[in-house]
Amino acid sequence: MEISFLIVTKNRATELQFTLDRLVLECDFTKHEILVYIDGCLETEKIKEYYPQIRWFSNSYTISASPSRNFLYKQAKGEFFIGLDDDAHLISNSPIETVKQFFNKNQSLGIIAFLEIKGLIEKPEKNLIGIKKEEFLTTEFIGCGFAIRKTIYDQTSGFPNWIDIYGEESCLSIEVMNLGYDILFTNQVAVNHRVDIEKRKLQGKNYFRFQKQLQNSFRIYMVYYRKPFPRILRLLCHNFKKYGTSDSIYFKLYFRAIGNMIWNIPRLLKRRKKMDFITDSKLKTLKGISF
Repeated sequence: MEISFLIVTKNRATELQFTLDRLVLECDFTKHEILVYIDGCLETEKIKEYYPQIRWFSNSYTISASPSRNFLYKQAKGEFFIGLDDDAHLISNSPIETVKQFFNKNQSLGIIAFLEIKGLIEKPEKNLIGIKKEEFLTTEFIGCGFAIRKTIYDQTSGFPNWIDIYGEESCLSIEVMNLGYDILFTNQVAVNHRVDIEKRKLQGKNYFRFQKQLQNSFRIYMVYYRKPFPRILRLLCHNFKKYGTSDSIYFKLYFRAIGNMIWNIPRLLKRRKKMDFITDSKLKTLKGISF
């Protein structure tokens, strides 16, 4: 098996169908496979019958994004994994062949980070017309579109079960770099991430994301960073000044997150997997990607 496409979905049956309708056209099912994990959503279960060529996995209750990925990626058989969000689809020409060429040309390449074209765009492919080729080594990828070698993924701990959502890509990135492999951003493979940007602007504050990202940033520093405490101090100060003092809900969530941090310290110390000096240097010097 050459390629495994991997998607975790929850409460987005319509968006998932849109993605799958396009993805099955890309696939030669003698060489490619599509695996989907339904994270506790009965509505999405109803569409399984329309895609018998897909390998489906599901749970009657939700386990969240990162544990779902952890489970799903263990089931995949392809030489290369391509991870997509349920609301993201490939829009570049010959994406499968391009991914294979990148990996076959460079044996030190662990992850390919795709270009994300964000928004509800009628013909997102037009955004790629005349685009100047851009490639650079980086330290992370966006979960809505990326590729990773199976052999390298299997050497890592995979997507962590100790993070639920927001930050799992950082964990996998650090572990891949710690194995001595590179992460390459390229705009030669692109996805349209179909998020409603205007709706998000109108929604404004995202309290759920705030608490999760604060807690998970702390966890990532504790598990992987060589000197976590200066970073944790900056994290806490920044988030208190920017969010904690802005309204009463942020204030409460800030201190709730700190309570969660303290409670989890013993568990995190047991998981400690300190990065090496080379990875630490890459995080400080390599160009980041745009989110």
